[in-house]
Amino acid sequence: MEDNLNPVGRAYYGFSTLLCVPNSLSQEVGTALGAQAGESRLRQVATTAGYSRFRRAAETPFNHIYEARR
Repeated sequence: MEDNLNPVGRAYYGFSTLLCVPNSLSQEVGTALGAQAGESRLRQVATTAGYSRFRRAAETPFNHIYEARR
């Protein structure tokens, strides 16, 4: 989390709290992970969904791109 304490990270956390989490809670699954779930939690969700391979495929200063395969 410490790496995200910059202006962009703060904005992403704010957007996640105001947009992503309520949207998720309104759906049947309702996991409410938001945009800042983190790699380990996203890996867990992918594994639970039946994906056997999960990796960080790319990253930028603002985003991590993950690949999940069955």
